Amino acid sequence: QVQLVESGGGWVQAGGSLNLSCVASGFTFNTYAMAWFRQAPGKDRALVGAISWNENTNYARAVKGRFTISRDNAKNTVYLRMNSLKPEDTAAYYCAAGGNGIGYTPAAYDYWGQGTQVTVSS
Repeated sequence: QVQLVESGGGWVQAGGSLNLSCVASGFTFNTYAMAWFRQAPGKDRALVGAISWNENTNYARAVKGRFTISRDNAKNTVYLRMNSLKPEDTAAYYCAAGGNGIGYTPAAYDYWGQGTQVTVSS
């Protein structure tokens, strides 16, 4: 069965860094676009960054220049490197897989992980 398992979340002070990982199984990883979304309490789930099967990337304006999405197809893993973290980056972060290329809304993705919490203190 399909599984997406995120790790790497936690607590960090503003200005710090975190690395998120998502290990995928149960589908042909190297043919899927992968993405990271985030959801803060009371807010909609929103795209953070996405990477196509051939490593084209797209980022939300709020994180561009601070966050980097990457993938290792040999390890069925997608990463999110987060630098210069701000309190407004606090959210649950979700890994997602989409079989139709990069999409900008949750509806474009077929599979989801359970989420990992990122908390940034000021």
